[in-house]
Amino acid sequence: MGQENQILVKISAFFASKSGIIFVGGFIGVMAAILQHEGNPGNMGFCIACFQRDIAGALGLHSAEVVQYLRPEIMGIVLGAFMASVMFKEFRARTGSAPIIRFILGFFAMIGALVFLGCPWRAFLRLAGGDGNAVLGIAGLVAGIFVGTIFIKSGFNLGRTKKTYPLVGLILPGIMIALLILLIWDPVFGDDTNVIFKSTSGPGSMYAPLALSLGIAIAVGFFAQRSRFCTVGGIRDTIIMKDYHLLLGAIALVVAAFVTNIALSQFNPGFEDQPVAHNDYLWNFMGMLLAGLAFVLAGGCPGRQLILSGEGNADSAIFILGMIAGAAFSHNLRLASSPQGTGDWGPAAVIFGLIVCIVIGFTLREKV
Repeated sequence: MGQENQILVKISAFFASKSGIIFVGGFIGVMAAILQHEGNPGNMGFCIACFQRDIAGALGLHSAEVVQYLRPEIMGIVLGAFMASVMFKEFRARTGSAPIIRFILGFFAMIGALVFLGCPWRAFLRLAGGDGNAVLGIAGLVAGIFVGTIFIKSGFNLGRTKKTYPLVGLILPGIMIALLILLIWDPVFGDDTNVIFKSTSGPGSMYAPLALSLGIAIAVGFFAQRSRFCTVGGIRDTIIMKDYHLLLGAIALVVAAFVTNIALSQFNPGFEDQPVAHNDYLWNFMGMLLAGLAFVLAGGCPGRQLILSGEGNADSAIFILGMIAGAAFSHNLRLASSPQGTGDWGPAAVIFGLIVCIVIGFTLREKV
């Protein structure tokens, strides 16, 4: 037992180091490019926002037929984080930190992400794939995080979580297991109609083999849980504390994905005809401005929220459910963008979301 503990301590020490965070970022970058090569949509080896949107569609929460698929990457990340937290005795069921506010932040984070067409992970992967439109999105992301740090410095706080019943922390991992069973089983009604919706064209019809996607995602969830990998956290810590530790992981992601894309002949530089992207510069920026602000107020990027939910954080689970609800609204109400441009009401929704997030930032402060 003593030797096993020493091994676990050494593993933890590695992932807490600069080498560890660089390894995790590099691993995500390489695996994302491989998943794209094996079937996932272009520059979308991983996209937490897009994949949650696809899950919402698969469950019938929206009717956009081209983006409906139970993405195993989401399930795998949560389950990998759950495994790591149990193995290293870090699973702690907790809740109570302004859950309804977190739901609202997740809702508007998703709206902003779907106006841009990607989460922070995908913004970096789009850049690594040569998509020049990602520069505008990343600039908006940084701007949104910067605004959020102003609120944090002025006392913004969602409050403390508190210990709760273990079952509460197990709910989201349990949901992910249920979704994985549905994906593998693919049940049908009595009239041979599939219970789960599945795209036959568009991004939702493009996916890597299930075993590969799930296995890679479990590894990503495990490694990210140990290293605390977070793209938004890296930018936030750099702005507030000049701490570049987490940012090294995001940089490693871009570099590794870029090199792998070159090796796999997937690098396509330019602004036009990029996969699942549009070149409306203003709303690429504004969409990620909203998303970045919502993410930093909620305490981390959507990938980090998945990791925390796997560790038993029910507030992060509420944020994830808010994102899924935001995806449903985005497609049902024509807020989401497409390769042809922004949705009918997308820009208005971004402006409204910014107002809501700014009000939250101003009103949830411990000091004024």
